[in-house]
Amino acid sequence: MTNQLEQLKELSTVVADTGSVESIKSYSPQDATTNPSLLLQAASLPEYAEQVQQAIAFGQQHDGSNAKRLSLAADKLAVLIGKEILQLVPDYVSTEVDARLSFDTWTTVSRARRLIDLYRQEGVNSKRVLIKIAATWEGIAAARQLERDGIKTNVTLLFGMDQARACADSGVFMISPFVGRILDWYKKADPERVWSVENDPGVQSVRRIYNHYKANGYSTTVMGASFRNIDQIRALAGCDRLTISPTLLAELEQSSAPLAAGLSPGQPQSEDPNPPVTEPSFRWAMNEDAMATEKLAEGIRNFAADQVRLEQLLDPSHTPARQ
Repeated sequence: MTNQLEQLKELSTVVADTGSVESIKSYSPQDATTNPSLLLQAASLPEYAEQVQQAIAFGQQHDGSNAKRLSLAADKLAVLIGKEILQLVPDYVSTEVDARLSFDTWTTVSRARRLIDLYRQEGVNSKRVLIKIAATWEGIAAARQLERDGIKTNVTLLFGMDQARACADSGVFMISPFVGRILDWYKKADPERVWSVENDPGVQSVRRIYNHYKANGYSTTVMGASFRNIDQIRALAGCDRLTISPTLLAELEQSSAPLAAGLSPGQPQSEDPNPPVTEPSFRWAMNEDAMATEKLAEGIRNFAADQVRLEQLLDPSHTPARQ
């Protein structure tokens, strides 16, 4: 019997949730995805020392404020790391737009185009790049415009059906509904309750979104994300894509128990209504969903904080020269 990671690869496209070259080499995923937190971790690894120096030099050679130079350096580093990753995976790498732009549609579009241009300057086929954007109303509007421009998007920090429906209406290429962070919220709200995979609200959310998409013929790819344990992953085996941390990839690799599909595109059922999503209906639905509102805001704040730390790392006035 093959291990569960190999079995999972037969059911879902496995994506590495890491910027580590060594981890990607170890697990041979189809795609890889990054975010500011993962880039910050990657920038401290010896294997990326050269890319860090290139990014610093790139930022400093441009005119403008120090903030603009650091923004350019951070984008350049994301692209240089993405380029390295693309040499190891056959499909896509996801690169995230600065989370501080999550409520600014047109600046998000502009920054995404800059990332794509930087990839092209590095000789990378931009069709292999997914631009990650937070699932705010403004972020989803930016994704809609980018898709019209021929730039594929991956909408992240997605916690509920209303965000998912808005993404499907906008024709985004991929969504990343979060599992573990949803469970975190419910555990904090109800610490006395016993949470098993059968009543896991994060697992249930992804199942609901997946079935709704398949029942309504949406082409948007569903990529489950933010896992806390391998039981959550097993329960969602069969989802279009699953992005998994190296720690959990290792756990799956160590198990040889049979793995059955938890999701299947055949004859899906969805009881959710499917009217077009408008800005007022989206904002009201988010207002009514405390979990989605709080976790979206928290995720944006945390990614923005790591973006600031990354820029500080790339600031010559704060960073000693790396050997």
